[in-house]
Amino acid sequence: MLKERARVLTASIFVLDLALVSAAFFLAWWLRSFLFPFVFPGLVPAPFYPVSIYLPLLPLVLLIWGTLLMTSDCYRSHRTVPLLEEAWDVLRVCASGLAILALTLYALRLNELMLGNDQFSRLWLLLVGGFSCLFLLAEKLALRTLSRYVRARGMNYRTVLIVGINPGSLSLVDSIRNHRFWGYKVIGFVANPDVEEETEVPDRFPILGTIDDIPDIVENNVIDDVVFCVGHRDLEAMEDLFLCLHEQGVRTRFAVNLFPHTKAKARYEELDGVPLMTFSTTPERLLPMVLKRGIDVTLSTVMLVLALPVVGFIALLIKGTAGGRVLFRQTRCGLNGRRFTLYKFRTMIEGAEERQGDLLHLNEMDGPVFKLSKDPRVTRLGRFLRRFSLDELPQLWNVLRGDMSLVGPRPPIPDEVARYQRWQRRRLSMKPGLTCLWQISGRNQIDFDRWMQLDLEYIDSWSPWLDMKILVKTVPAVITGRGAS
Repeated sequence: MLKERARVLTASIFVLDLALVSAAFFLAWWLRSFLFPFVFPGLVPAPFYPVSIYLPLLPLVLLIWGTLLMTSDCYRSHRTVPLLEEAWDVLRVCASGLAILALTLYALRLNELMLGNDQFSRLWLLLVGGFSCLFLLAEKLALRTLSRYVRARGMNYRTVLIVGINPGSLSLVDSIRNHRFWGYKVIGFVANPDVEEETEVPDRFPILGTIDDIPDIVENNVIDDVVFCVGHRDLEAMEDLFLCLHEQGVRTRFAVNLFPHTKAKARYEELDGVPLMTFSTTPERLLPMVLKRGIDVTLSTVMLVLALPVVGFIALLIKGTAGGRVLFRQTRCGLNGRRFTLYKFRTMIEGAEERQGDLLHLNEMDGPVFKLSKDPRVTRLGRFLRRFSLDELPQLWNVLRGDMSLVGPRPPIPDEVARYQRWQRRRLSMKPGLTCLWQISGRNQIDFDRWMQLDLEYIDSWSPWLDMKILVKTVPAVITGRGAS
């Protein structure tokens, strides 16, 4: 019954989506025909084809949008899906639909069949895609608001049976109680007789039996979902129980905190039909990461162009005062240990790397990193360049190439990485950057462990907004030379 009702609801929303796309189709024609020529007479020519000419395109538009909507994630349960993720699904459908519609029109030369020598209005196409997106987003927001309002008042809920009594299962129940708009109602717990339960269950949630009693509990109660909060070693022994629930059409879920001591985020994936549970401790959402790369390419390109006179002047100074090579090239470790060549202006005398062994006893930084504030190998010009981070200008090329990002943990050399403790290697799980929290927090005035902790803090709390804040704070840090050697 519940599944049949869910199918009817999904079909109804699908029909509503197509109706909204149709409304966008006609609104786009009306705006292009009447409003835009009146408001922008010099930009938009007045004559436009009657709606009857464009009407044969409506089935094509509905076919494209309908196919994309049905093959996307737009009709899964959105009880706990973030609003931005749902909005991204709609944006992706509408952008893809607009691109497919335009390619179909021009590839099949439908304009010659329908309009003679004229072309389809590009403005009309953009309006169809734009209003489809706007209408669908408004609909999803309205449905989400309405459903959460209804669920928060105890209607349209799903009943949940919790298997296992432990801190993890109680924490899950607390989350369900604190988010009533999810629409879940816990009816009770089931104990695992093979595990000594030391956690007390709140009085408002009864213990309905043990794992062996689950088939009878499901038959005698209204159970929509069964959530297993048991250890991963117990799952294999419950295969027959899973099959029993599957036969009865009861949705089965598993709490995936199989490794409770990690901070990894879990997500479900499928590889050629094989289900995979993926754990990751780094940001992986597509849209923010694409935005980060877009900012890297845009800003590094602009900065490189603006810095060309400075780069040329510094190159001439290095050549004239120290001779030899202008650029210093060094192998560094990038994302997950990928090696790349890092570029910097040479700030030391020729052969400086060979002399580092003679200075190891003067190292001012603990851990596997070598830092020396008054390094005798640094030239007078090099000391000035380092103080204001001008020696790192060539790394904008590394950012443009994709070896680095504008913001991220500083790239280490392979010898340092070889001496990392295991927890310190996680800083390699994000692309290295020109600046980071360490850069704006004192640089060489911070010990190595605190440096590593700042990098991990950046990875755990990363967002495009955090990158922008670090970039802004880097400017005064560079101008004042704070913490530089």
